[in-house]
Amino acid sequence: MTGPGQRPRRGQGELEALVLSALREADGPATAGWVQERLGGDLAYTTVITILTRLLGKGAVTRERAGRSFAWTPASDQAGLAARKMRKVLDAESDRGAVLASFVTGLDRDEERLLRDLLDQAQSEGED
Repeated sequence: MTGPGQRPRRGQGELEALVLSALREADGPATAGWVQERLGGDLAYTTVITILTRLLGKGAVTRERAGRSFAWTPASDQAGLAARKMRKVLDAESDRGAVLASFVTGLDRDEERLLRDLLDQAQSEGED
């Protein structure tokens, strides 16, 4: 619950998306301070560090030493992050075939055609 003059509390996923978006706008590796400033300074520095550390644990960012702190870089784009999430869900299921079958039956014609094309392309590349 928020009091007068307080902003509604943002969820972890929303904060992670904001931090990743800021990192993508950087010209290269960025410090937590730069990310905090880019987001308007309304997040505490420690909150930014916590979010970056969580993203590091998820494989969504990488970091390198920059003096006494770290510089952070997104590990992949939005599509790569979504694919990583899909892989994580699939890996957690015991019946992968059922999960994939359910996913495929929910695709519309254009999505199904795209998936077939991508599978054909992957097979062709695997034969080279």
